Amino acid sequence: MPTTTDDEILRGEPRIEGTRVGVRHVAGRVIGGGRSPAYVADRLECSLAAVYEALAYYYDHPEEMRELERANGEVEDVETLLEDAEPDVAASTA
Repeated sequence: MPTTTDDEILRGEPRIEGTRVGVRHVAGRVIGGGRSPAYVADRLECSLAAVYEALAYYYDHPEEMRELERANGEVEDVETLLEDAEPDVAASTA
């Protein structure tokens, strides 16, 4: 399993298995920070596949991500990230 949770690590937040790299941390750098997945993988010393798996988890679990942000008082940040990440339906049908 590419991402895992453990109450002892990152307060139970989803993370890349075998690391202390959180899914929200990866999403923040790629989506919010405008960094490429390859750049983030290099900087965090993990595989590019692990970064993409973390991003997939982020996109597949929007309610969980929102709840984690609410719990940390960061709800505006995740709402913006999720809105920015949603494809523009009008553009894709034109």
